[in-house]
Amino acid sequence: MKPLALADIAPRAIYEELREPYRAEVIALKARRRVPVGDRVAVVFECRETLRFQIQEMCRVERIDDPAAVQKELDVYNELLPPPGGLSATLFIEIPELDAIRAELDRLVGIDEHVFLDVGDASFPAGFDEKQMEEDRISAVQYIRFVLDERARASWAEPETRLALRIDHPHYRHATELGRDTRFELARDLAGESHSLLGEEQLAGGVAAAVELLEEGPRVRVLRVAPDRFVAEPTAPAPPLLAQRDPELGLALLAAVERLAAERGRRSGRPPQIRIDLSGDRPRWIVRG
Repeated sequence: MKPLALADIAPRAIYEELREPYRAEVIALKARRRVPVGDRVAVVFECRETLRFQIQEMCRVERIDDPAAVQKELDVYNELLPPPGGLSATLFIEIPELDAIRAELDRLVGIDEHVFLDVGDASFPAGFDEKQMEEDRISAVQYIRFVLDERARASWAEPETRLALRIDHPHYRHATELGRDTRFELARDLAGESHSLLGEEQLAGGVAAAVELLEEGPRVRVLRVAPDRFVAEPTAPAPPLLAQRDPELGLALLAAVERLAAERGRRSGRPPQIRIDLSGDRPRWIVRG
């Protein structure tokens, strides 16, 4: 499966516009790829799109714009892509009772030797990330992989082939057969296929297009974050209600937005779209057009 690149990650200003419908589609995708095994464990099979969503959300929360910093996230998450001829997943140990978490996790020590994917009459053990493993304790979130042989891959799409996730830990024995939607999704992974929920026109070149500094004053700067997206923001962290807390900075920022909007309107021949983002460490005016 092709690794994710900077061109596949939407700049934050664009992602905010895409996020609501994109997030709904990813949630539906993950539902098809989620397999509960008993009442305490769930396995979500990862693909290029589920991992892109995690990167986009990480960049949004951490306010990551710099391409070099985004690349570091890509390097981490690309390691979780399905291997050739195999599948990758995140295993969640779900314990709703807060006071029971430590005891339940201790009971499941050694689970890394007891998780299997059954394909017909063959069983394939899960490979756990050794960096996460400790001899006497486990984490509630584990990254796992299954590497299938040629025979198993060939029989995957046959309706009569039994496909199931199985755990045979001494303190936790459960198995779940894969449903039709999950079988179909994972067949695509095994074939190395990937489908995108975001088109190239939506990504606008992605983070690979880089952020361009257009104007910088003592307290305000203007950035191009995509071909038709621009941001005016304070050069340093600032409170959201500038009109009350820092009127001078508020006026400087408003003047920059007005200049930017006027210029974009002249170039495009129509009024630009303007919105404000107050979710981070400084107010940001986003101008599109």
